[in-house]
Amino acid sequence: MTAKTRQDAAAVDPDDIGHNTTDNPAFNDIVASRLNRRHLLGFGVGSAGMALLQACGGGGGGGFPVLPPAPPPAPAPAPAPAPAPAPAPAPASPKLGFGAVSKSLADAVTVPAGYTATVLYRLGDPIAAGVPAYANDGTDAPATYDRRAGDHHDGMTFFGIDASNKWDPAAAARGLLVMNHEAITPLFLHPTGQTTSGTGNAQARTVPDEVLREFYLHGVSVVEVSKGAGGWRYKQDSTFNRRVHTLTEMAFAGPAAGTDYLKTKFSPDGSKTRGTLNNCANGTTPWGTYLTCEENWAGYFRRIAATDNPQRSAREIASFARYGVAGTGRELWATVTPDTADGLYGRWNTEVITGAATSADDYRNGANTYGWVVEIDPFTPGSTPKKRTALGRFGHEGACLGPVVAGKPLVWYMGDDARNEYIYKFVSTKNWDPADIGGGIAAGDKYMDDGRLYVARFNADGTGVWLELKLGVNNIGASYAPYAFADAADVVINARLAADAAGATRMDRPEWTAVNPKTGEVYVTLTNTNGSARPIAAADAANPRYYNDPKGPSGTAQTGNPNGHIVRFADAGGDPAALSFNWDVYLFGARATASADINLSGLVADNDFSSPDGLWFSRATAGLLWLETDDGAYTDVTNCMLLAALPGKVGDGAARTITNTNGSTTREQATFVGKAPGTEGLRRFLVGPKECEITGIAESGDGRALFVNIQHPGEDTPAASIGTPAQFGSHWPDGGNARPRSATIVITKDDGGIVGL
Repeated sequence: MTAKTRQDAAAVDPDDIGHNTTDNPAFNDIVASRLNRRHLLGFGVGSAGMALLQACGGGGGGGFPVLPPAPPPAPAPAPAPAPAPAPAPAPASPKLGFGAVSKSLADAVTVPAGYTATVLYRLGDPIAAGVPAYANDGTDAPATYDRRAGDHHDGMTFFGIDASNKWDPAAAARGLLVMNHEAITPLFLHPTGQTTSGTGNAQARTVPDEVLREFYLHGVSVVEVSKGAGGWRYKQDSTFNRRVHTLTEMAFAGPAAGTDYLKTKFSPDGSKTRGTLNNCANGTTPWGTYLTCEENWAGYFRRIAATDNPQRSAREIASFARYGVAGTGRELWATVTPDTADGLYGRWNTEVITGAATSADDYRNGANTYGWVVEIDPFTPGSTPKKRTALGRFGHEGACLGPVVAGKPLVWYMGDDARNEYIYKFVSTKNWDPADIGGGIAAGDKYMDDGRLYVARFNADGTGVWLELKLGVNNIGASYAPYAFADAADVVINARLAADAAGATRMDRPEWTAVNPKTGEVYVTLTNTNGSARPIAAADAANPRYYNDPKGPSGTAQTGNPNGHIVRFADAGGDPAALSFNWDVYLFGARATASADINLSGLVADNDFSSPDGLWFSRATAGLLWLETDDGAYTDVTNCMLLAALPGKVGDGAARTITNTNGSTTREQATFVGKAPGTEGLRRFLVGPKECEITGIAESGDGRALFVNIQHPGEDTPAASIGTPAQFGSHWPDGGNARPRSATIVITKDDGGIVGL
C-alpha cells in the first residue's frame, strides 16, 4: 500500500524500505534438484469433501456458510467404510460479462458500459447526529473527527444485517461496512498543511489541534449502509456507527499479553494499549468479527539511535533495526509540547527517557504495542478491540481466513508488506465449532490466542514447506547469533527475526492474500521490488524476473521487478494445516508491449497492469477474482485500476526458463508460469482518478453491489501548491477546485445483475 511520509511528493513510501539484511538462501540454493513439472501436475487439491469458507477482505455478505466436516478417509487395511456422500455440484463456471475499460489518465472513475459508480462515503463525512458536513478546507473542528470518516480508505468488509439487527451473510440491502483508514495526506487536512518548526532531529509539530485531527483520521470505520429507492446510502445517525482510532483503548491477548515486552507507562502490567494505525488490508472470522492489520506502524515512532542505543541492550537494538524503528517519526507526533498527563504525544517516543527507572515509567516499549492483527466486533459498538499476539508482529498486510471445516483448525494467511519479507500462516489449536457463530470477541479468545505460527519457504522445484516459528525449533533459540530468543512471547514479538532464523524465503513485497473458494488455493500479490533490493543474481524461481521498465519520456527507468506478480500455492491434500505445498506464479504484471521474458502472462491492451496489491474472491460468483493495483511504474500510461479474473489452478501452465538482463549481465532463470489468462480470463473493469490507489473491496450478500475504495487521489501534490487549487494533482470526487478526498464508491449493474458477470 502507498502511504507516503509527511506532505511532500518527494517523501518515501515506507513499503519500499526493506529491513531484512539476512542472507537466507535464494530458492535455487535451497533445492538443487532439477525443475520437474510432475511435482505440480501430480499434486491433487483433494478438497471434494472440504467445506470452503472464503473470507478475505469481505467475502460477499461478510459472513459465510458453516458446513459439516469432511468425511474421514477410508482406513487401510481395515474394511472400507460406507461410501462418503457425493460432494455438492460445483457452481457453473462464471464468464466475464463486460467490455474491457481502456487505460486512462483522466481525473475520474471509469467503469464499463452498463455500470454505474456512485460515491458513498468520503473523508470527513459525519457518522453521528449533530456533526456538520465536512468543509474540506482544513477548518473543521478537530474534536469532531472521532465522528467522521477517516482518511486513506483501505481494506473493508460488508457484514449483512437482518431485520432483527443480527448478522446475516445473505443480506443484500443493508449491512455494516467496516473499513480501514491506512494513513493520511496531511497537505489537505489543515488550512495550509502541517505546521512545523526546526529541522533535522529538532523538527517539531507546533499546532496540537492538527495532530488531534491526524490521531482520529487513522484507524477503522464502522458505518451502516443500505439500499433504497435512490440507491446506496450510509446512515449518519446509526447506533452501529463507530470510529476506532489511535486513541481507542485496546486489550492484548495471546502469548505476549501481560509480559515485560508490552509494559508501558499507560499499562504497567502490559495488558493494554491505546490505538491502532496504518491499517492496510483486513480479514474476517467465521463468528462474525472484523480483523484489521497494522502495516507500516514502525515509522510513526520517534527513536534517535545515536542517543537511545547506549541505553539499550544488543537484543533491543537488533529488534529495532529489523523492524525499522528509527528516526523522528513520520508525522512528528512525539514532538508536540507540552505533553499531556496521560502521554498523548509522548507515547510516540519509544526512547528510554532520562530519569525513567523502568518501562512502566516511559514508552520505551511503545513500538512493541503495534504491528499486530486487531479484532473488532462491529455489532457491539462498546466492545474493546483485542490485539491478537499469537499471529505475530510484523508489517501485517492482511489476515485471510482459509477454508473452514467444522471439526478442523482455522487458518489465516498473512503477508508482510516490505521488500524481501515473508508469507505466514496461523493455525488454531482449537477445532472450529459452528456453535461459536455470533460469539464476538469471546470466540476470538478461543481460536486466535493459541495456535501455531508458520512462515513459508518456497523451493526451486515447485514445492514448499511451512516452517514453525516456535522456541527451540528451526534454529529459533538463545543460540541464534543475530538475536538470542528468550521465550515464547519474544518469538511472536520478533516474528521477523524468528522467520530469518528458520530460513524463510524472501519475497517481492508480499501484500494481500486471497483463497479461491472453488479450489482452496491461496493467492498472494507480490507488488514489486527494485534492483537494489533484489539484484539480478538474487532472482529465483518464485521471484524470477529482473528487467528494465521504461517509465516514459520524462520519467526514470526502473529496474528489478517493478511491475510485480502473483504467486499461488495449494496446501498438501487440500488441508490448510498441512506443512507442505505446491506453487506456481499465477500472473505477471507487465506492459503489453514488453518482451516475452517480461510479459510472461501474455497481457494485451485490455488487461495489462502493474503492481498488483488488493486481491479478493467474490462469494456470490464462485471463482471470480478481483485484482487492484497500487502502482508507480505504469502511471505514465494509466492511473491505477481494478481488474476481474477467472483463475485456474496451480499447475495449469508450464515450467519455463526466462532470460534476465541488467545491461551488462545476462542470466537465465527457471520458474513455473500459470496458464496465460487471455482476455476471457482477465479484463480491466475500472480505472481510478489521478494519483490514487485502488484498494479495499467487498460486495453485498447477492453480489449486486460492489464496494471499492479510492485511496489518496492527488497524493503527489507539492506542498507549495496548497494555495493554488489548479495545481492539485486531483479534485476527485467533488470536482471543481475542491481538495481531493479518499472515498468508497459503490458499483452496480444498470440492469440489476451481478457485478462482473
